[in-house]
Amino acid sequence: MIEIKDLHKDWREFSLKDINLEVEKGEYFVVLGPTGAGKTLLLELIAGFYPPDKGEIWIDGNEITRLPPEKRKIGFVYQDYWLFPHMTVEENVSFGLRLKNLSRKDIKERTEEIMDLLGILHLSRRYPDTLSGGEQQRVAIARAIVIEPEILLLDEPLSALDARMRDRLRDELKQISRKFGMTVIHVTHDQTEAMVLGDRVGVMMRGEIVQVGKVREVFTKPRDEEVAAFLGVENVLEGVIKEKVGELSIIDLGDINISAVSGIRAGERVNAFIRPEEITLSKVPLETSARNNIKATIRRVMNLGPVVRIELDVGLVAVTTRQSAEELGLDLDEKVYASFKATAVHVVRR
Repeated sequence: MIEIKDLHKDWREFSLKDINLEVEKGEYFVVLGPTGAGKTLLLELIAGFYPPDKGEIWIDGNEITRLPPEKRKIGFVYQDYWLFPHMTVEENVSFGLRLKNLSRKDIKERTEEIMDLLGILHLSRRYPDTLSGGEQQRVAIARAIVIEPEILLLDEPLSALDARMRDRLRDELKQISRKFGMTVIHVTHDQTEAMVLGDRVGVMMRGEIVQVGKVREVFTKPRDEEVAAFLGVENVLEGVIKEKVGELSIIDLGDINISAVSGIRAGERVNAFIRPEEITLSKVPLETSARNNIKATIRRVMNLGPVVRIELDVGLVAVTTRQSAEELGLDLDEKVYASFKATAVHVVRR
């Protein structure tokens, strides 16, 4: 559906560098990256707001690199909504339809249908400055999809909302994309959004797409230490593959050895990545299929609301629910066992 080939754009003191990306028809694709990674600029190039310095953009087998924005059948929703302040909600939503010279009857019917779908029909006579953030975002989304775009581009659409409204709109965005069969590219710095919404995710850093894959694959198997750190893989452990036992690698981390599934040869220096939520803590050794069962002492306990972050003296960090931590009596200087499967460890060469 969307194919981007060797896209490059110099922008002030920043550059998008050789972006290559394919997004399938009907896919909800999330571009995830820190602030300043170039995510918004990538969307603007796809939308046609700026021309690339080099490279090509293809949609449905047609090159549209130099095609004007209005001919691309693309809807765009910015982070800060960009509603017309002098227009009512109904006038904002119907703006794109009025540019198409449709009949008043068709415009009104289509506009009211979309406003009703997004729960803003009762706001039709209101002006943007009288709306809440969530209401303004719904208006912006309605304005984008009322023209029936084949592609919807979303630029940090939930970042300005409170947590409760973010949760509601996340669900609605997924439902809308499925209802209309749109291809969606959603850029964000929020990992939860990527995990909840994305069919696939592309990690973007310093103007480059550095990793693309299914959501679970990317979050559990980051390509390097930098991506791991951004994605919240707190356990980045340096070691050497000590020996091979079938498909298992025994990794010497200095103070401890761990088992992992890896195709890397014995003797090679590696990084082992383990997400903190993959580690189970207990007061006694667990009888499970987990290959790794390491005795440790709790060195730090950090209450993060519904979850608790626990640092161990062997260099591991685990996350558990607050209820589990309380039931187990996990506290400073307590002796525990940290268990995790060999398949939970992602190993890359250093």
